[in-house]
Amino acid sequence: MAKGLKVGLMVGLMSLAASPAFARSISLKDAGPALWVFVIIGAIIILLQLIPAAILFFSFIGTATTMALKKEKKVEEEVMLPGVKPVEVKK
Repeated sequence: MAKGLKVGLMVGLMSLAASPAFARSISLKDAGPALWVFVIIGAIIILLQLIPAAILFFSFIGTATTMALKKEKKVEEEVMLPGVKPVEVKK
């Protein structure tokens, strides 16, 4: 009974805290230049992460398609030219 009451109280408080009365729009009208520099540098860092992600993605696609489309190669027979004999090495 006590656990059920605690759970109900927690759910009620969370739903009260998440009510639309606390929702406000964010205004960057009075934001200083430091905030804009921070936002711009953060966006650049996030966008730079796309470069290695694209490299890994296309590498994975290339490997997967190569493995899927690869046909088994026949074992090549050893080709001996006529008139050429192996040479024995003496110590």
